[in-house]
Amino acid sequence: MQYGILTFDEPQPDISRKILHVDMDAFYASIEVRDNPKLKGKPVVIAKHPRLTGGRGIVSTCNYEARKYGIHSAMSSQEAFKRCPHAVFVPGRHDVYREVSKQIHRIYERFTDIYEPVALDEAYLDITENKLGINSGTIIGKMIQQQIYQETGLTSSVGVSYNKFIAKIASDYRKPHGMTVIEPDDAVAFLKTLDIGEFHGVGRKSVPHFHELGIYTGKDLYQMSLEDLIKHFGKMGYSLFFKVRGIQNTPVRRDRERKSIGKETTFSQFLSEEIEVTRVFENLAKRVADNLMEKELKAFTVTIKIRYEDFETVTRQSKTDEAINNEADILEVVQELWQIHGHLDKTIRLLGVSVSNFEDQDYVQLPLLDGI
Repeated sequence: MQYGILTFDEPQPDISRKILHVDMDAFYASIEVRDNPKLKGKPVVIAKHPRLTGGRGIVSTCNYEARKYGIHSAMSSQEAFKRCPHAVFVPGRHDVYREVSKQIHRIYERFTDIYEPVALDEAYLDITENKLGINSGTIIGKMIQQQIYQETGLTSSVGVSYNKFIAKIASDYRKPHGMTVIEPDDAVAFLKTLDIGEFHGVGRKSVPHFHELGIYTGKDLYQMSLEDLIKHFGKMGYSLFFKVRGIQNTPVRRDRERKSIGKETTFSQFLSEEIEVTRVFENLAKRVADNLMEKELKAFTVTIKIRYEDFETVTRQSKTDEAINNEADILEVVQELWQIHGHLDKTIRLLGVSVSNFEDQDYVQLPLLDGI
């Protein structure tokens, strides 16, 4: 088959698998509402109140009541306060969130050992050959939703399809506490109806570029040539060309080869000044960005690590809406995390920066070009 200057046999979708994407609904905020029933029905934002931070800080997540006011993750807490002054701001309890996440993973293991966590609140499950011998992904998805709710009091949304990409989009389709099943015969028609911003990997910053090219929906994307998509978007364009055709054959991996990339520095003379911390984080962000560029990777999650003089160690992370790999974007998140979670009441013996939750890099193998 020929696409512009590219000539090769068109890859075919692997429709032999049954894949679930389970996404917890407003995970952190839902845990806070569960543990404090007085918050029920109120807009809840997971962040320190900007009045307590001098206007600094970012939103980790928020519940659906808060989202009605346009609040979203990675927004500044000051902006969230402006949009909804009566919102309840709750500092995150990440140790609690991690424990609940482990509890949910134990539920997954009742059905399959082939599951791939991509964050505390979401995971892919391959239930093609599952422990219960059930042939229906829909039935298993409902069972998982039910058991999560019974045992944690939390709701989840599930996407069911034959590959990870479509399953993830499907889990987002009917939130909260929804389920969407996309059969192979319906996949392309479904993908054509989507807004371009609903394609995983196309973040808010990228959407205007697609619009400039007249790409507003999956149907518009489908009509673009492979050559033009590669020209304008590089590897992402190549990947999207096949994904909008329902082709993405990456398997679910319990232990992915590369989980994170990070750098850290230990100090013989402990840090006690803000400017010292800033300079070190700048250096670490640059080194991590260089490593990402070298490996041609982008990441959705940025983590900082702080170890104080008494060996107290704090790790905090933030998930971005768009995959990033440049120094400026990484440093922006790092600085926000430091402002929220760091302090100089004690001197610092170690600082670290890492990135994880990588954008899917398992593209269909790029064919040889004619004449090469």
